[in-house]
Amino acid sequence: MSETPTVRPARANAITTWDFEADVVIAGYGVAGACAAIEAKRAGADVLVLERTGGWGGAASMSGGFIYLGGGTALQKALGFEDTPENMEKFMTAALGPGVDAAKIHDYCQGSVEHFDWLVAQGVPFKEAFWGEPGWEPAHDEGLMYSGGENSAPFKDIATPAPRGHLPQMENKRIGEKGGGYMLMKPLIDTAESLGVRAEFDIRIQRLIVDEDDRVVGVVAKRYGDIVHVRARRGVVLATGSFAYNQEMIEAYVPRLLNRPAASIEEHDGIGIRVAQALGAQVAHMDAAEVAFFVDPQMVARGIMVNARGQRYITEDTYCGRVGQATLNQQDNKAYLVMDEQALEAALATESSVTFFRQPPKWAAETVAELESDMGLPEGTLQTTVEVYNKHAEKGSDPLLDKKTEWVKPIGTPLAGWDLREHTGGFTLGGLKTDLDSRVLHVSGDPIAGLYAAGRCTSGVCTGGYASGTSLGDGSFYGRRAGKAAAAQQD
Repeated sequence: MSETPTVRPARANAITTWDFEADVVIAGYGVAGACAAIEAKRAGADVLVLERTGGWGGAASMSGGFIYLGGGTALQKALGFEDTPENMEKFMTAALGPGVDAAKIHDYCQGSVEHFDWLVAQGVPFKEAFWGEPGWEPAHDEGLMYSGGENSAPFKDIATPAPRGHLPQMENKRIGEKGGGYMLMKPLIDTAESLGVRAEFDIRIQRLIVDEDDRVVGVVAKRYGDIVHVRARRGVVLATGSFAYNQEMIEAYVPRLLNRPAASIEEHDGIGIRVAQALGAQVAHMDAAEVAFFVDPQMVARGIMVNARGQRYITEDTYCGRVGQATLNQQDNKAYLVMDEQALEAALATESSVTFFRQPPKWAAETVAELESDMGLPEGTLQTTVEVYNKHAEKGSDPLLDKKTEWVKPIGTPLAGWDLREHTGGFTLGGLKTDLDSRVLHVSGDPIAGLYAAGRCTSGVCTGGYASGTSLGDGSFYGRRAGKAAAAQQD
């Protein structure tokens, strides 16, 4: 929450001294802010970034680093995968809804190849190697993998599957240093600094400043307890992150995330959204959230996921975040994994980036009936589920949920069950409604003069569903747009 009693805008005519001035002022030095800074500077603007922490990076630098790109990037082509913007758009429209912004998804897909090339030109490294196993991330430093369930039901029949999770090549994955997020951010920051972008750290925005025409002309911030006034001659860009750590906003908009681990950073307190709302900014999809599911996808794909009624509810070979969303949103956060001994041994023999999720089972039994009883499931439910699953698995098919043949094998005995209740966490996807130039829209539908936004403080390409890389993808893509648009305004 803000440290001031109000987020209502301040009036420029009441401010006698400006502590800092720039053409374009950017709040937040994560991926959206960095990309906005680069493009604004290249467009001829004097750029100042305000970062609330002691250094650059934000949530992006601590993330896995996936950027969701496609349509025929150089990396896709080098690894033998065909894709088109139209094919990418079909998948994103189906997977990221409901209520996706069709214009924004079309725009993003059409510009995806150029955006990949731009990132490479800034020095972001991508290794020409593909990781094709189930997983949250590649086990090593591979640069491309399926990161959104593109090759699983129902999407494999909607759009031709193509891997679009582009991952910057990391230098030291095993100890978590210089991971994918860092290897994305460091070249961007180096580029910004080489261009002459200025940055002030340990300074957090509190309110926006407007002139007599209600145009945004700066921000009120706080540094070490002192109020600071920052003038923006052309525009302010909000790149302040989500509201995952604002308890009041979570209670109001996404109560399912209450008391769930926030897969984000504590600086994501929604301040950018709140100061814009105080100007009448429109918000969208505030109830949307990505839901991380803390389990190894190598295990999930080889078993069956069942709910509290002993029934399967999602194809197990899909993107694990999709499994998490279905578990939290549709199954009241109650889920169990069932595997036999042979499947478990096969999973444990694979490489994985999340071996720490390979916990031992809570229950083990010699028969399905015994396991069902030990798990406390209604009598006959798990037995019926396994019977039906095995009947079709003998033929390598799954007509109920369409799991791919390679993962469909009859469940034998002995077998075990994992208690995956309360195994979810997440972060928010909703935020300020913006147009294709990253202008923040008023509830009237008109742009708010002088105000731009990008990243997780906005409602981006995801409005319900998710694919790994879409946050860094649309944050960097529309961060660039915000920088260009703000710089183009005349002071």
